Amino acid sequence: MFGQLFISGLATGSLYALTAVAVVVVFRNTRTINLAQGDFSMIGAFVALVLIKSFAFNYYFALAGSVVFCIGLGILAERVVMRQIADSDWLTLFTATLGMYYILHGVAGHFWGRDTKAFPLTFDPTPINVFGGIISQGHVVNMAWAAAIGLVLFIFFKYTKQGIAMRAVTDDPETAALMGIPVRFIVLLTWGMAGFLAAFAGVLIAPIIYVSPEMMDEVLIKGYVAAVFGGLYSIPGAIIGALLIGICENLAGGYLGSHFKTVTAFAMIVLLLAFRPHGLFGIQKRREV
Repeated sequence: MFGQLFISGLATGSLYALTAVAVVVVFRNTRTINLAQGDFSMIGAFVALVLIKSFAFNYYFALAGSVVFCIGLGILAERVVMRQIADSDWLTLFTATLGMYYILHGVAGHFWGRDTKAFPLTFDPTPINVFGGIISQGHVVNMAWAAAIGLVLFIFFKYTKQGIAMRAVTDDPETAALMGIPVRFIVLLTWGMAGFLAAFAGVLIAPIIYVSPEMMDEVLIKGYVAAVFGGLYSIPGAIIGALLIGICENLAGGYLGSHFKTVTAFAMIVLLLAFRPHGLFGIQKRREV
C-alpha cells in the first residue's frame, strides 16, 4: 500500500509542480503572485476539450492548440493589464491577478457553463504495476510529460540567451536594463511561459478529474503552497515542494482519511515557515510579499 500511495503522490505532485513553477517564474521577474495561473490552466483544458469534441482534433493537436492559446492568454494579460501597473506596489499587482481570476471564471462559465464535463481518456485505463505499486497509466504519462517539461526548462534557463536574461532580470532588473537586456520583453516572455506551463497542467489533469471553471482552484492552492515551500525564487525548490506535498498528502489520505489531504499540505508549509521563514531554498530579498 505504501508503494502505491507513494507513486500516486509522486504523480499528483508532478502536476502541482507545473503550477508551482509557473508561480515562481512570474514572481521572480515581476514580484507578483499570479492568482490567475490556475484559470489559465482551466481555459487551456476547455480549449483542448472544444478542439477534440467540436473539431475532431486528436489529443496532440488539441494539446498544441491549448498551448498556443494559453501562451497568447498570458501575453495578453501582461500587455493589457500587468504592464499598465508594473510600477505599482505588490498589493495592487496582487489585486489585479485576483481580478483576472474572477474574469476568467466568469468567461468560462458564460461560454461553457458551470457543469462538470468529462475529458476524453487519452490513455489505457488499465492500471499497471510500478515498483510493487498499482498506478493508472494516466499518472505514468503525466509524470513523463512533467519530467520532459522540466528538462526543457532546465535547458532553456541554462543555455539559451533568453533564459539567461530571465535569470539576470530576477537577480537585479535595474542592472540588467543598464546592460542592455530588454526587461519589458523578458517580463512578457515570463507571462508567456506561465501560459505554456498552464496549458500542460490543465490538459494533463483534465482526464483524471473533470473540466469546469473550478477545476484548478485546489491545484492552484497546492501549487502556491509548493512555491512558498521552495522559497518563491527557486524553481528546483518549487518542484521538490510540489512532489513532497503530493506524496505526503497522498499518504495522509490513504492512512488517515481523505479529509486530511488538504490539511497535510498546509500543515507542512506552516511548520516549514515556522522554522525557515524564507522557505526550503529561499534567500532574503529586498522585496517580499
